[in-house]
Amino acid sequence: MATIVVKQIGSPIRRPEVQRKTLIGLGLNKMHKTRELEDTPSVRGMVAKIPHLVEIIEERG
Repeated sequence: MATIVVKQIGSPIRRPEVQRKTLIGLGLNKMHKTRELEDTPSVRGMVAKIPHLVEIIEERG
């Protein structure tokens, strides 16, 4: 199973509600927090919606 490590690099303050909920959906809610998530199309789509708030640090195969 492939996984990716995602890190929050931006603050959700003064961002649309949809972007805040996307961060919460990824399990991120504080600056510089990281999460290891399954590499699925839905997770990739969520990351693609908020590229200014998160960054993919590592892809594990």
